[in-house]
Amino acid sequence: MPIPEDVTGEEIDKDVRQELLSLPKGLAEDVSKNLVMVARLIDEDPEGAYAYSKIALRLASRVAAVREAAGFAAYANQKYSEALAEFRAARRMTGSVDLWPVMADCERGLGRPEKALEMAGAPEVHKLDKAGQVEMRLVAAGARRDMEQLDAAIVTLQSPELASNTVQPWTARLRYAYADALLAAGREDEAREWFAKAVESDKDGSTDASDRLAEMDGVEFVDAFVEDEDDSDVVDADTDADSEIDDETSVADEVDVDDEDDDNEDDEDDDEDEPVAEPTVAVEAKDDDKDDDKN
Repeated sequence: MPIPEDVTGEEIDKDVRQELLSLPKGLAEDVSKNLVMVARLIDEDPEGAYAYSKIALRLASRVAAVREAAGFAAYANQKYSEALAEFRAARRMTGSVDLWPVMADCERGLGRPEKALEMAGAPEVHKLDKAGQVEMRLVAAGARRDMEQLDAAIVTLQSPELASNTVQPWTARLRYAYADALLAAGREDEAREWFAKAVESDKDGSTDASDRLAEMDGVEFVDAFVEDEDDSDVVDADTDADSEIDDETSVADEVDVDDEDDDNEDDEDDDEDEPVAEPTVAVEAKDDDKDDDKN
């Protein structure tokens, strides 16, 4: 697949670049460029990201960063079985537990929420950093909801991180998940409160909390394009009305013209009855002009 000219491969994380040093220089450059394309497209064009990840995987399947990128590209395309296999391979290579929450979410995607809950209680969770633990809590709550255990999902999300007034990268998503669980349980007033809190903390628009809040408040957003269409209908109606008026005016003018023609015909008939005077003066004037020319 083509690589844009502005992609050099130097855009990748320095830790990934360090991993690629085990490859020949030309090969490392090709792999890094494909990894850059995976990162660039994974949100807006998951299928394109997946295609680039397969190329990187074919070139360097023994590099953990490549297996991890392939896993996230498959995950973005809901290829959960493939994603889980890539994440497990990356974990074997590095020994890191960082991928534990997303691996558990793959189990959810495969229809195994019980397995996801089992992973949420595993010792690996205690080795996660704060962001990873919050992510694991979100996955566990999602698994509870998959099993229609709404109250348990709400309790799972209740944590010091949820109650904290400090905004962290995970705060908006945690508050949103809590609000959504409350709404699913029929606790609308509380849900509205937490959707509002999610909006306050969602600085980069990572959730649609504002839309959900507006929906609960009964606010409807009108598409500007639809408005334009309505306006055009009004303009067309006005144009049609003007056309009808013009048509009526034209008909009236034709009637007036016909009347004028009838009047002119009557005048001509009257003129035929009257004697026509000979233009003697005009002739004499012309004859005088000719005489002057001769002289």
